[in-house]
Amino acid sequence: MEIIKELPEVFEEFAEQRKKSFLSMKELKDKGVPVVGAYCTYFPQEIAMAMGAATVSLCSTSDETIPDAEKDLPKNLCPLIKSSYGFAITDKCPFFYFSDLVVGETTCDGKKKMYEYMGQFKDVFLMELPNTQKEEALKLWRSEIIRFKEYLEEKFDVEITEEQIRDAIKINNAGRRSLKALYETMKNDPVPIKGQDLFKVLYGSTFKFDRSQIPEEVDALVAKINKEYAEGKMEEKKPRILITGCPIGGATEKIIRAVEDNGGIAVTFESCSGAKSIDKLVDEDNPDVYDALARRYLDIGCSVMAPNPNRLELLGRLIDEYKVDGVVEMLLQACHTYAVESKGIRDFVTGEKHIPYIAVETDYSQADIGQLNTRITAFLEML
Repeated sequence: MEIIKELPEVFEEFAEQRKKSFLSMKELKDKGVPVVGAYCTYFPQEIAMAMGAATVSLCSTSDETIPDAEKDLPKNLCPLIKSSYGFAITDKCPFFYFSDLVVGETTCDGKKKMYEYMGQFKDVFLMELPNTQKEEALKLWRSEIIRFKEYLEEKFDVEITEEQIRDAIKINNAGRRSLKALYETMKNDPVPIKGQDLFKVLYGSTFKFDRSQIPEEVDALVAKINKEYAEGKMEEKKPRILITGCPIGGATEKIIRAVEDNGGIAVTFESCSGAKSIDKLVDEDNPDVYDALARRYLDIGCSVMAPNPNRLELLGRLIDEYKVDGVVEMLLQACHTYAVESKGIRDFVTGEKHIPYIAVETDYSQADIGQLNTRITAFLEML
């Protein structure tokens, strides 16, 4: 299907997808479609999809509800956790409000305790995520995925077949391939679009309830980008920046703007909303669907894993493939796993890949924009 609209309009449509999905969510509920909400890329989405549920990323990227959360939670806690909890207890997140179930995961200590409190007013299913990627951990994670399937079957009085899971795997893999093709357009030098526009599509696509629609929409967008690039429409040549670190979205998009408003271009995102959640596919040929899902999701290189070689592997590959000139790591205040791991990332980037690195710590407020601009401008000028 040909996209007739101008590219900026298309990017804005994806940016508005979250708001549009508020209304779609109500329509789904009126039709009796189960809704399963989650916060993390370790969530094995295909299991919920297999029973016909809509899956959605829950609100966690604004400081709007943090004061409400701080009535129950410590002030010196990660803003992502406080925002998640705040939106939940205030009912200001329509996705949370309409969710029949929230799926949590034992990633960090703060989130584990938050899910305990959340479970007092919403059905929460907590998955025991291993903190390593060894074979023993894989067995545990596979059993957790089966436990999740059995919980859904009992809660919603349905049967989830392996064939339904395979169909969901194929749908999600198709979406991942299309989104990967989109962000691979940024391998061009100069790039065809701004990193801010790329991120709008990547982030907005997580709010598409019908995942089967993603390939057609994104493939048409990629075709239009490539066509216009061939016609000479491209961005000015600037230092090419990779953004890594804590999850980006909402308030933390200020990091992308700080890069691109001050002379750089964000060519790729290693974080959860970028390559980390799309890079690897589920093995469709594996006869054991639960093993296939377990391997794909446990392979995600998050800082909660120790050791965490998969993050370095992806980071190194992106640096090479996207001809990256410098790495910006975004750390959320009090996110201990990413903050502690930042030394290893700095050593890898500067010592093995021999390119500059900067870490910036921030929260969900807009109070530090001036400081961010100053630091990132100095970093870009150095490049």
